Amino acid sequence: MLRRIATLPSTRWGKWAVLAVWIIVVLAVGQAAGKFEDAQKNESSSFLPGDAESTRVLDALDQFGSADVAEAVVVFSREAGLTARDRAAIGAFRASLATDPPEATGSPSRPIFSEDGKAAIVLAPVDVPDGESAVLTGAVDDLRDRLADAPEGLETAVTGPAGFSADAIKVFEGINSTLLFATAGLVFVLLVLIYRSPIFWFLPLVAVAFAEVTVRAIGYGLASAGVVVNGQTAGILLVLVFGAGTDYALLLTARYREELRRHEDKHEAMGLALRRAGPAILASGVTNICALLVLALAEVNGTAGLGPVGAMGVGVAMVAMLTVLPALLTIGGRKAFWPFVPRYQEGEVAVPEERGRWRRLGDRIAASPRPIWIGTLAALLVLALGTLAFDKGITQQEDFRNDVESVTGQELLSASFPAGSAAPTDVIVPDRAKAAAVTRALEAVPEVSSVRPLEEGPPGVRLAVTLDPDPYSPEAIDLVPHLREVAKASGGEDTLVGGPSAITYDLNQAAQRDLLVLPPIVLLVILVIIGILLRAIVAPLLIVGTVIVSFLASLGASVLIFDYVFGFPGEDPSLPLFGFIFLVALGVDYNIFLMARVREESIRHGTREGMIRGLAVTGAVITSAGIVLAGTFSVLAVLPLVSLPEVGFLVAFGGLLDTFIVRSVLLPATVIELDRRIWWPSRLAARDGDSQGSG
Repeated sequence: MLRRIATLPSTRWGKWAVLAVWIIVVLAVGQAAGKFEDAQKNESSSFLPGDAESTRVLDALDQFGSADVAEAVVVFSREAGLTARDRAAIGAFRASLATDPPEATGSPSRPIFSEDGKAAIVLAPVDVPDGESAVLTGAVDDLRDRLADAPEGLETAVTGPAGFSADAIKVFEGINSTLLFATAGLVFVLLVLIYRSPIFWFLPLVAVAFAEVTVRAIGYGLASAGVVVNGQTAGILLVLVFGAGTDYALLLTARYREELRRHEDKHEAMGLALRRAGPAILASGVTNICALLVLALAEVNGTAGLGPVGAMGVGVAMVAMLTVLPALLTIGGRKAFWPFVPRYQEGEVAVPEERGRWRRLGDRIAASPRPIWIGTLAALLVLALGTLAFDKGITQQEDFRNDVESVTGQELLSASFPAGSAAPTDVIVPDRAKAAAVTRALEAVPEVSSVRPLEEGPPGVRLAVTLDPDPYSPEAIDLVPHLREVAKASGGEDTLVGGPSAITYDLNQAAQRDLLVLPPIVLLVILVIIGILLRAIVAPLLIVGTVIVSFLASLGASVLIFDYVFGFPGEDPSLPLFGFIFLVALGVDYNIFLMARVREESIRHGTREGMIRGLAVTGAVITSAGIVLAGTFSVLAVLPLVSLPEVGFLVAFGGLLDTFIVRSVLLPATVIELDRRIWWPSRLAARDGDSQGSG
């Protein structure tokens, strides 16, 4: 029964039924898919762990009624000193805000002039209910438009929490359409180059398009249900669907073309392709889904949200490639591959496992496997040493690749005011009687410029702490633990320290915890799945071990390239975890497909010959899949943030390294070295190839 369902897309009527069902589904969910961007949240608070101290501060601010308020800091600066005309213009600007404020903008402060006479700031609170990003960006844009008439030579900018949030939100505006066109265009080019057909590329892209629309609709549903979905998650989701979907399409198509040469009936050929390649694709998809679901255990909300959303995306892509793609391929038949049509060859077929460049590579590896795997492993470990240069100190300002006004404004402000004036640190003192003691203790901290009470309410007293260092700098972030220690010593353990610096600190701490906790769980899940597929223990351990080495080498090489080639200011703290999940989960895909075929060949020809034949028959298609995956993730480089291009480059570089070195050289050499022991403890480990059962 299950086999009939699995091969339904290969039957004469089933292929049309499957295609019709997918068309109905896409039409039904199209409206929800169009709302996916509207459901995304890009505020920094949406990334925070639920139990972090900075999150509790945000909850306290909600009780004050100020949790939804983001302060816009309008900066005016003239290097030679503010003129009388400048001061008049600043006063007029403040008056215009008071009489005709932008939407959701409260009463502005009086101008605050710097001691050196070169700068002034005006503070304007922007009320953003329920994270409505359009309200925030509209208010900030209005403020910036009003600065257009400033006197010549007077530098102006809108910065502060409102300015930074607005610029971050704008970065993600249109991100999906940019990625969609870039990814689809790249996949189109790669498919045309791989299959050298002006027709065939259309079928996988249609299948991926069906999956993409469905994924966006389900993503909208998940976001509406409370799952944290931000621009970063949405961008990675799109790349995952295209990358994984195209990979599965290539793997299935390769087996289908192989069967078309052996069988005259295209329906029979597709049925066999589904039965033989389907289990490996299913195992690969399930491995990716389980690995991504582990991210739901992350403390960082943005990472935790990527778990179910990414798993859903891979799952839908896998289902599409096992249903609508085979239906489309069967409908298209042999003609879809024109001009290189796979012809039916009656009698004995010359198969790729007995010829070709991949067969020759396998024979060379088999001639001296030990020095090959030792030398390859040593080279990878040398690359892994680059991880020692990993620098997680990238700041929010440095994450922007292009010049943005909020960063410019922060630089202008820092030149004449304490840098923390743009984004004070929030301190909540529950015991009002201790507020004065906490104030004095914090004022004694050398890096603190000033402490002032802001408001009182049910949570206690709220203090605004202005720091001398830039609130987004490593110095301010590293200061957070000390500030919390000082505040709690004077105000009690219930005293809370939050604000921009504390938010970044808590995010970094949660990212470190996630990196320590989640990878072992992912590895265990992958080991179990591969063990079930290959019915062995040694082979899964070897596969996972080689992929780990590949990840470390890729991360080390990427860090060095980021530092010395691209000149990036540092690495995002979440980079190792994202890189690990994508490289290990997706890298295991190719090893599963390779080793599933090696096991199939080893049953008949023995492990040594089975490894060579498996490499020969899968080499071209897995290499093509690796190139496509690397290409799709490299598309993240078009985005104007440092963190996402870093993820894209790491996965692209690691995918190519795994495809051309680990899967093509290291794994075959170690399998040949271990020989039939690789299949322990199955019965296949006790014999050297015959025509009996699989064990």
